[in-house]
Amino acid sequence: MVIVMKQNVPETEINRLEEKFKSLGVMVHKSKGVNYYLLGLVGDTRKIDIGQIQANNYVDKVIKVLHPFKLASRDFHPENTVIDVDGIKIGGGSPVIMAGPCSVESEEQFMTIAKSVKESGANMLRGGAFKPRTSPYSFQGLGEEGLKIMKKAKDRTGMPIVTEVMSTEDFEMVAHYSDIIQIGARNMQNFSLLKRCGRSKKPIMIKRGLSATIEELLMSAEYVMAEGNNNIILCERGIRTFETYTRNTLDISAVPAVKELSHLPIIIDPSHAAGRWAMIKPLSKAAIAVGTDGLIIEVHHDPENAFSDGSQSLKPHKFAELMDEVNQIIEIIKN
Repeated sequence: MVIVMKQNVPETEINRLEEKFKSLGVMVHKSKGVNYYLLGLVGDTRKIDIGQIQANNYVDKVIKVLHPFKLASRDFHPENTVIDVDGIKIGGGSPVIMAGPCSVESEEQFMTIAKSVKESGANMLRGGAFKPRTSPYSFQGLGEEGLKIMKKAKDRTGMPIVTEVMSTEDFEMVAHYSDIIQIGARNMQNFSLLKRCGRSKKPIMIKRGLSATIEELLMSAEYVMAEGNNNIILCERGIRTFETYTRNTLDISAVPAVKELSHLPIIIDPSHAAGRWAMIKPLSKAAIAVGTDGLIIEVHHDPENAFSDGSQSLKPHKFAELMDEVNQIIEIIKN
């Protein structure tokens, strides 16, 4: 339930209503904008008399939220959420570009790639220290050693780090080194891990599961927000369909759908969506055109010998070309 207050409502009345609803066992989330003041009620609202609320002179209207996700709903928070990471704003109107290799393989490899993507205009560095792989015999990542390498790269380039956490046991370690904590597609419904993310203040990027609906993605965000962390970034990375030519099928419609349903920013991962490096540029341009808040792209200087996902990694000169074309589209949209 959302209570829309009139613009002239005094703070004392807000506090009085908040205490009243809390006494009925309902959580109250306040959202204040330039032209509105909302009280979002979460919990069992059956004890609340809507007629009494509407009789309050300071209440404009009462809206029942039909979606199962409440805190992530645009009804609760009409304005877009903007996530600030070291001064870089995700959801602030200008797409943010995250780039780097699938896996951190060595200090030399990561530093080489970090330097090249920064020169091409990337805003953040991505890289995997813990790698969830389909085969137990595949490269699983360098663990904390990889995190330390990424931290060195940040110190040298000034670029914030985006990396994945796979378990609650490793959460503190990953949080110590990273700026954005990624929840991978396979962990989108790992509810224990999502709750742990909610007890952190670090920005959390949640990737859409292989077969997850948009509503299920937003419900995963709700798990994090329900624990107190509202710094959520959603990521569309392709879903599994009957098509086998590409690794996954990029659901480009997820961007406008999420923006209609939620206030949270959403970015696109064209690398995992396609699984083919030649498709990354056109998918990236389409994502920018449809209004994504950012891109996360895999780049490798030697993809033929990459430890993981070489087939979907752009070489640095190809990434530079992509950035030039993406920036042209951004300028067109701005004008």
